[in-house]
Amino acid sequence: MTELAPPTAAAPRRGLVARIMTLSQAAWRAEVGIWKSLYRWTFRRPRVPAGASGFAYHSPVLTILVVFIVLSAIEIPIIDLIVHDIAWLRIPLLVLGIWGLTWMIGLLLSFFTRPHAVGPDGIRARSGADVDIDLPWDAVASVEKSHVVVEKAPKIREEAHGRTLALRMQNETNVLVVLERPVRTGLGGSEVELDAVRLWVDDLDGFMTAVRTHIP
Repeated sequence: MTELAPPTAAAPRRGLVARIMTLSQAAWRAEVGIWKSLYRWTFRRPRVPAGASGFAYHSPVLTILVVFIVLSAIEIPIIDLIVHDIAWLRIPLLVLGIWGLTWMIGLLLSFFTRPHAVGPDGIRARSGADVDIDLPWDAVASVEKSHVVVEKAPKIREEAHGRTLALRMQNETNVLVVLERPVRTGLGGSEVELDAVRLWVDDLDGFMTAVRTHIP
């Protein structure tokens, strides 16, 4: 009878390395997205396809982000004053503070420079620099108003119309896009298949009007 080899520490180590790699890749994508957003804002290049209309979705989080940015800006000189005479600590904290402020500004600008878009080719559903999903018209079955508030739920969950991605703002969505066929898209560094997408739009009526110009 063949005896099973005792478990070793190799498998847990591989799992830990894989998790670290996943987190590192996510952090790198976020960092690159922030700096791209700063670039697009500086040179007035919002990411809206040719012939499409952009629709903002940041109003539910605007106040919170502005408060964090103001507090971060105030924090930098206060901390610098406290550790002014400790050079070895002052410089790293100053660099960290400026980076954090820049990151928060870039996060806000990622919403400005990457709005949802409705155009001749379909809908582009966005969430800052993290999510950019192409929903071509030939894959869209319906677009409807659907105000839903969901707290503590996974970003992707099974609903009546299938595997649904919710791009929530403050736990809310107000548009439901049901797909005629599944759409594969990149999300968090991996490929996922979606049957529907929920999203939030600040100008809901304007969004629906733009949709109706392309699908009856």
